[in-house]
Amino acid sequence: MAGRDMLQFRKVGRTALRLAGDRRGNFAVLGGVTIPLLAMAAGFGLNIVQLSNVKSSLSLAVDAAVTSTARDLTTGRIKPEDADSSVRTLLEVNAANLLAPGEKVVLRSVTVDKLAGTVEATAEIDVDIFFPLFGTANRQRVSATTASLYSDKRIEVAMMLDVTGSMGGQKIKDLKTAAQNAVSILLTGQNADKPRIRIALVPYAEAVNTGGLSDAVFVEKPGKSDLPPPIDAVQAVSASSGGDGCATERKDKDGAADFSDDGPYTERENNKGEIYLARVNRDDRVGSCPSAKLIPLTADMAKLTTAIDGFRANGVTAGGIAAQWGYYMLSPKWRTAIKDANIGAGPADHDAKKVAKVAILMTDGLFNTAFAGVSGKAQGGQSAKSGSYAESICANMKKDGIEVFTIGFDLDNKDTSKSERNAAKAVLKNCATPDTGTLKRYFEVSTGKELDDAFQTIARNIEQLSLTK
Repeated sequence: MAGRDMLQFRKVGRTALRLAGDRRGNFAVLGGVTIPLLAMAAGFGLNIVQLSNVKSSLSLAVDAAVTSTARDLTTGRIKPEDADSSVRTLLEVNAANLLAPGEKVVLRSVTVDKLAGTVEATAEIDVDIFFPLFGTANRQRVSATTASLYSDKRIEVAMMLDVTGSMGGQKIKDLKTAAQNAVSILLTGQNADKPRIRIALVPYAEAVNTGGLSDAVFVEKPGKSDLPPPIDAVQAVSASSGGDGCATERKDKDGAADFSDDGPYTERENNKGEIYLARVNRDDRVGSCPSAKLIPLTADMAKLTTAIDGFRANGVTAGGIAAQWGYYMLSPKWRTAIKDANIGAGPADHDAKKVAKVAILMTDGLFNTAFAGVSGKAQGGQSAKSGSYAESICANMKKDGIEVFTIGFDLDNKDTSKSERNAAKAVLKNCATPDTGTLKRYFEVSTGKELDDAFQTIARNIEQLSLTK
């Protein structure tokens, strides 16, 4: 910046000397009057350019330091009392290219307004101007002030990840990398004792392996009732859980898919007037159970990354069931069951002022498996049921204030028909919260790099949501 301005000044100087050497009559007299004025005007212009450039660069440096600090406050990586040192450190790094020998950027103030949720900082720098003029100091002070929003909301994220057979080979490797990077971005640097962000993991294929929540599962028997037994029946406890811990849709008293987020201790009445607990079905037609188990909300990065590393691709795609269990992992109605199983503190209550809740649903193809019909809709094949089920669950999540992001990975692959591709995209678009401005919720990606970028964009958007919701 300085070299370019000085070069301009030298050009003006050479022009002035050439004109001063001209001895042709009146021009010499005229030149003697105008050349100093031209030189002063040129010097004044250079000063303006120099100070304007310094002002612009200083503003960018302060803005970057304040924005980064606000982000760290939002995600809980630092406390409000650490904001001053954070801005100071970042400003020193960002402003390094601004400085000429003997110059120093001075941070004058950092203000954290907890009520308004803002971080504001003012910095200044004394600049040696190129062309001192009459009545003007050789050093002039340039200052810049900028502010950024931050939030002290807690953030809860449920990641519903496709581990079906079509995700085999490089695709499952790409998913592992992208999901682990997202976990790292969201959780790194938190206060372990009071984490601001927690993540739940829901790997899915034909069903969801409920892991420590197996007591919430009702195992169907071929030819028997699809509802858990009445609570006063002798077999109620023994028949309510067991098996491999896998779960499919929860069914209502008429055998249709249930879209609610009711906890498994919720009392319901069957068609005989008997009371039963609303456990979630393991349909007797399930052929395989994913080895990867769901993990309720946690800030344990090592636990999450290890679980993701263990993903194995197998089975068909029951996307509606995935959406259902993602909903459960964000619903306070499941808090008691999660606490009783000793696998976490469970989700917080729905409170848009205190908690941002986010669901991320990722798949590489059409939802093609369902074990229950959808009430009030024409019953097509399993794909139609599964897609309709997922959209209904997503609609309920959005009603509860949960932001839904969706990712379609390699949907345009050659192994699927155009109608299947279009149907898969339609479900994901309908599930996602609508895009607004620069905030994107629906992603279509083709490569591992694009998948990684999508997850990282969502991580950044989650921070933005905590500021705007």
